[in-house]
Parts: sequence; structure tokens; C-alpha cells
Amino acid sequence: MKRPGLIVNPIAGMGGRVGLKGSDGAETQRRARELGATLTSPSRAVEALRRMRSLMEQVELVTYPREMGEDEARQVGFNPTVIGEITPGKTTAADTKAAAADMLRLGVDLILFAGGDGTARDICEAVDGKVPVLGIPAGVKIHSSVFAITPASAGDLALKYLKDEATSLREREVMDIDEEAFRENRVSAKLYGYLRVPHEEDLMQTSKEATATQEESSLNGIATDIVDQMDRDTLYIIGPGSTTKAIASRLGVEKTLLGVDVVRGRELVAKDVNENQLLEVIKGRRAKIVVTVIGGQGFIFGRGNQQISPKVIRAVGKENILVVATPSKLAALRGKPLLVDTGDTGLDEELSGYIRVVTDYGRRVVYKVRGG
Repeated sequence: MKRPGLIVNPIAGMGGRVGLKGSDGAETQRRARELGATLTSPSRAVEALRRMRSLMEQVELVTYPREMGEDEARQVGFNPTVIGEITPGKTTAADTKAAAADMLRLGVDLILFAGGDGTARDICEAVDGKVPVLGIPAGVKIHSSVFAITPASAGDLALKYLKDEATSLREREVMDIDEEAFRENRVSAKLYGYLRVPHEEDLMQTSKEATATQEESSLNGIATDIVDQMDRDTLYIIGPGSTTKAIASRLGVEKTLLGVDVVRGRELVAKDVNENQLLEVIKGRRAKIVVTVIGGQGFIFGRGNQQISPKVIRAVGKENILVVATPSKLAALRGKPLLVDTGDTGLDEELSGYIRVVTDYGRRVVYKVRGG
């Protein structure tokens, strides 16, 4: 009988939709709750576990108490072996490390964890690559390549691995950034180590890659194209990234590099907004969304721009989404599709298919989008 382990970081990702660009630290978590943040990690863990229900009677699922895995496992119908102790409602990084270390000592076959880059760091420190792991994406800023593309992908890959249908393991990077610097529009990324992860290329995300500096000409072309097409009576929700920042610069407005802003005409209407602020600004108004592609990964929704939530996307309409990316950024995907992981599987399916991507002035390519 195989013995997988499950660790859920319950607060991972809670800062995303409220615009805090992360969830690390007690003060950030307090602010997130004040802004009305809800926990998203537990539901994403449940989504992954549902893909593994066929193994329910064939494995011994080991997990930590209450919100760190037990609740999610029981919700799906598993009867888990619960180890360790926590203080409910006050879990910390130390609990994640303790859970991973305990599971390593028990000799689990795989640690499945729901969280973000910070959770991956904690597990890397605790197990040091001595047991295979697999991340269920639940954070705000997922730069590491130890995560599946979506929670469903994580469940499918875990199922394959535990059934010995995916036996290859690869060392993948654990990356994290300084959240305080991130909130000040500075990206300070660091490699913290490697973890062994089941390999299935179509189900795993890669590490985030920076935009090449030699792409200035394409960036200017994209920015000029979008600005020339803008309707002065329409609100434009501008997502984070250097490509979208070039559009704001062309408009002559100051954009938050890593936040979401709203412009109309050549004026900044709202800066660094969260989900609720976006919904209020666009209420009853015509709006469009402008997003770019995360380099190396291919995500257009669900990584670092959770403020543009399913509610916002539905309010704006699929037909009013503009995707921009330089040719080299698309080429770096090596034919892999663009990805969406909004947290709403129904919306992910609606967004799947094909979309036009602006790659330079007057140039568009039709590119495949995959969700779920």
C-alpha cells in the first residue's frame, strides 16, 4: 500500500485578490483579513484530492490535523492517518516544516502540498530532496517549478505517480522573492534549493523567466498598437508586468510594475487596486482587460494577478480581454499553450481555446489557451 503525505498551508494565497502580492508574515495576513480576504488554499487542495478518489481504498493518506490537511481529506472522503499537533487558526511556517519532517521520518512515498513559493521553501528546508514532492498551486507569486499547472493537474499527476504510471523524477528549482521588495515594485528572486518532483511535462509549470532586455523594439510596438486602439470612454484594467508597463509609459501614466491599475484615455483612474476596488470601478462601465504572458510559464491569469478575479473577468467579458507578449516570450514557450488558473474551473474552460496575442505594432498571432 502506497503512503502519500498531504500538507495544506491554509493561508497561502489569501493576499492575492486583495492586492497584497503575497501572504507571508502575520502583519500581511492581518491586513488581508481586514480587507475581506478569504482562504483559497483549502479549496484548491480539495480540488486536487478529488482527482485521486479512485485511490481512496488503496493508499494510506498521511496528513496533519484540521486545516493543514485533515479537513480537506475528510471532505473528499478519505480516512487519513493524522499525525502531529497544531494550534488551529494559528498555523505557521514551523508547522509546515514539522509536517514535512515527520512525513519524511515515516517514509511517505510522496508529499503533496498546497501553498506557494514560501511553502515550497519550508518543505525544501525540511526534507532536502530526500522524498518526492508535488505542489498544488495556491500562492500568489509562484516562481518555483515544483508546482503542477493547476490543482487538477496536481491531482492527476499524483494519481499517476502513486499508480506507478509516472515513475520519472526530476530535480526542480525552489525559487522565492522578497515580498516587501515586491510590494515596492522591486523583484528580488533567489534560488533556495531543489526538490525531486514527478515529471510529466504537460502537467508541470516551469520557473518564471525575466523578459529579455533586447525586446525594447517589440515592447514599443505593442504599447503603440494598444494605445492607438484605445477608446477614450472605455476603462482599461492593466495587469502587472514589464510589457504592460510599456503601455502605461506610452500613455504617460505611472504604473505599478507588479500591481493592477485602471486607466481611461490618458488618465490613471485607479492605482494598485484589489478585486473589490476593481469591481466598484468598472460597475456599469465598459471595460477591457490587458494582460501579458508570464515568461517561461505561459500563464495569463492566476499567477500574480489574482486581483483580476473570476468575478472581474466575467463582469468585463471574455471578448474584452487583450493579451500582449513579445515574439521571443512566446517562442520561449516552445509551442506550449498559454495557461489560465483562475480558481474557477468553469471559467478556465470558457477561457480555453484560441486567442489573438498582440506581438508588435499591427501584428497578432493566434495562440492556444488551456485551462484546467
